[in-house]
Amino acid sequence: MFDDFYGLTGRPFQLTPDPDFYFESITHRKALSYLGYGLAQGEGFIVITGEIGSGKSTLVAHLMKKIDPEQMTVGQIVTSNLDGEELVHVVAQSFGLDIEGHDKAGALGAIEDFLHEEARAGRRCLLVVDESQNLSIEALEELRMMSNFQLGSHPLLQQLLLGQPEFKEVLASHGELEQLRQRVIAAHHLGPMESDELQPYVEHRLTCVGWEGNPAWDQRVFAEMYEASGGIPRRVNQIATRLLLLGAVEQRTRIDSAMLSSVLKEMQGDNAFPEAAPKPMEKTERPPAPGPVKHAFAQAVAETSAGQDVEIAELREAVSEMKGEAAPLPDDLAERLDIIEARLDEQEASVRQVLTMVIEWIEGEKRQAA
Repeated sequence: MFDDFYGLTGRPFQLTPDPDFYFESITHRKALSYLGYGLAQGEGFIVITGEIGSGKSTLVAHLMKKIDPEQMTVGQIVTSNLDGEELVHVVAQSFGLDIEGHDKAGALGAIEDFLHEEARAGRRCLLVVDESQNLSIEALEELRMMSNFQLGSHPLLQQLLLGQPEFKEVLASHGELEQLRQRVIAAHHLGPMESDELQPYVEHRLTCVGWEGNPAWDQRVFAEMYEASGGIPRRVNQIATRLLLLGAVEQRTRIDSAMLSSVLKEMQGDNAFPEAAPKPMEKTERPPAPGPVKHAFAQAVAETSAGQDVEIAELREAVSEMKGEAAPLPDDLAERLDIIEARLDEQEASVRQVLTMVIEWIEGEKRQAA
């Protein structure tokens, strides 16, 4: 929609990695330097980490464009939570190997044979593993074992591991990964862009799709966009896409601060980019079916209600004793006791209403689950 309105040839801020939009920020330039050094060594592991949306995949896509397929064969995988055996088969598939059955030894043998054939043909082999933070320790050990494949003294497989910050922490601290750590020959953590890089980044991506100044951008927008995005490229892309969409809807030829405020408010309501990615839920055993009020929250409310019932009963007894004494009570004290008693009635009703609502809510969840 907005690309037609502004006369653009494509979407400048798409979220999928595209090497044609690669922007070399300071942190990406450093990463490429480490990659170049690591690839020149021809062995071991290269590790690139970064926040979600920091541009790891775009960096690798840019690198792949520079690799001559006559000189290097590249296998790429995006991992899920794989165990060691599953990972071996996924690696085989990444190099185009068809493994009959599901035999791990057979898959490893096929991978080694393939690596030998490529080496004899004068080609090096690189395995790119994205989302490495999802790998189990067992799977990481399988990758390390594959780095042992050699033709004489010549290593046959080099590996590039991409992951989120938690992968960097696991790799640095886990006791079982010491041998893998010793084989990391280059590592870099992709940080956010610098504040003065955001405007060139936005204008670079716009220029890639034929932007010629329409829409224009107020200078203040870039500073505020940096503050909102933290300099993370994917977040910048999200904000910029919404700005262009709003501009097209309102037929604006200039993006200003008021539009940015409106977009950010809308994105906050949508929770477009939470401050931290949610952690995966831990696996737990299914609890036994709860009774009418066996849910933990319901139990807490019930216990609170029971305690308050006791307190209310004690207060009522005290009020009754004071009213039943032989000596008449002063008018103001009697009035206060009446007020206290009325409030006790209200409190008791409120507590019971909350408990009833909780029970109905839990029963409703049980019916929905069924």
